[in-house]
Amino acid sequence: MSQRITIDPITRIEGHLRIDCEVEGGKVSKAWSSGTMWRGIENILLGRDPREAWIFAQRICGVCTTVHSLASVRAVENALGLEIPLNAQLIRNVIVVAHALHDHIVHFYQLSALDWVDVVSALKADPAKAAQVAQSLSDWPRNSVQEMKAVQARLKDFVAKGQLGIFTNGYWGHPAMKLPPEVNLLAVAHYLQALEYQRKALKAVAVLGSKTPNIQNLAVGGVVNAVNMDAAATLNMNKLFEVRSQLEEVIRFVQQVYFPDVAAIGGMYAEWLGYGAGVRNYLAVPDLPTDAAATRFDMPGGILMGGDLAKVRPITSWKDDFFAKNVTEDISHAWYDGDWARHPYKETTDPKFTGIWKPESPAPAKYTWVKAPRLDGKPMQVGPLAQVLVAYVQGDMLTQKWANKCLEIAGGVAKAKLGPAVLQSTLGRIAARSIRAAVMSDLAIKHWELLANNVGKGDTAIYNEPRFPTGTIEGFGVHEAPRGVLSHWVVIENGKVKNYQAVVPSTWNAGPRDAQDQMGPYEASLVGNPVADPHKPLEALRTVHSFDPCLACAVHTHDAEGNEIARAKVL
Repeated sequence: MSQRITIDPITRIEGHLRIDCEVEGGKVSKAWSSGTMWRGIENILLGRDPREAWIFAQRICGVCTTVHSLASVRAVENALGLEIPLNAQLIRNVIVVAHALHDHIVHFYQLSALDWVDVVSALKADPAKAAQVAQSLSDWPRNSVQEMKAVQARLKDFVAKGQLGIFTNGYWGHPAMKLPPEVNLLAVAHYLQALEYQRKALKAVAVLGSKTPNIQNLAVGGVVNAVNMDAAATLNMNKLFEVRSQLEEVIRFVQQVYFPDVAAIGGMYAEWLGYGAGVRNYLAVPDLPTDAAATRFDMPGGILMGGDLAKVRPITSWKDDFFAKNVTEDISHAWYDGDWARHPYKETTDPKFTGIWKPESPAPAKYTWVKAPRLDGKPMQVGPLAQVLVAYVQGDMLTQKWANKCLEIAGGVAKAKLGPAVLQSTLGRIAARSIRAAVMSDLAIKHWELLANNVGKGDTAIYNEPRFPTGTIEGFGVHEAPRGVLSHWVVIENGKVKNYQAVVPSTWNAGPRDAQDQMGPYEASLVGNPVADPHKPLEALRTVHSFDPCLACAVHTHDAEGNEIARAKVL
């Protein structure tokens, strides 16, 4: 007999997400993903000057502001066929890297680790043994016995005062939690340290972007960071070295703390390499261009179908014809007017809400604000896992270096030989994010040096003026954002925005079924997932959190109506 569970809202994400599951024999047999918020940023942009679209587009999300800004200006530049100066390309790249490192650190420690780490268990740990475990993983200087004792004392003080704060509602003691107390303690210590280092990454973004969130330095045609080595108010060597200093501290944290934590903890939960694969079609786009014309990239893109790591279709350009022609969005099960699948240039965004799904009722025809993106009619999984897999199979040296190291550490802990295919899983998505962070940490200084060396040669160009023709032009901008492939699509008529659509990572992943009843990646990944206790569906949260959901991005009105059969109180 099946049992329905509803988790609403999913917490530790950006935006409003509801998951409904049917559980039979302790496993999920069916799943539905519902985005329950709508804002309509695309409609706000209609009729506006394309040069200001990015300012509005970055408000799609309160976390992913930088990435939407970038995709937006790239879309307009693509429509115009406009090349930007090398300095502008490199300044954008350094911002991209710093923002991504911040995002990945936050995802593991603050958003997903608490599905695996039992905070209360850390109270039972021996700080000396915890320090010993930590020191066996890396030479991070803050893995001392004194640090572990201080964190445990701080945690005990929280408990004694009844002020666990953000730790209050966790599933502590859940049978799926299996880390030793000492590993839980070192994870809590690194959780607190991560708050410091993600802030340093954002400081690097703010120096170049003027502020964060909602950077101010972009422009269609380049950036507005005036470069003058002799002026205090412009981008000079002092500011560049301040950015480098912040990046170097973040790089050390990523390579000596974040990466080994994920690999080691992953090895202790190796059985989770068998759950959560879901959609095995993967899509990634190239990013971090090393030239002004964006013909060479440090992050490869490509398409993998059916989980076959022997066959990859590379994407080597931001103008890739197959991608440009074959992206569609389906609204068969989304709260919009109509029942169609269209290319973004031809889409509309007309909301038509038909009611929240009541748990005791059959699945309705429409149950989410999220559209269902497809590539050539197929659902695709996007995100760090997709990017790591397509880079790995194309022989990218940095990706292979860090992926092999991650699999070696995890395999050593699990006492098993692990290959890249096991990354197609719940745990693999989390591991892939740490691999991508490590790769980007290696690229951070490279792109800083490219910028510093180019400026040092006397090149101060930052902007090429856009000129809009009479008539209609179309363009799309892509970016391999922290959560995966992001694309903005714009139709410009006589210098004004005629249509605007954002097809974002969490739309690809959180999208519902389409007209062919093909499930989206969230839904497919939950099928077969274990659930020990329907009232405490920790295992379902693990899989959903592994995607790093951002529903604010995905749906661009929150109605909490409905009565759950099993109400899940989650952290």
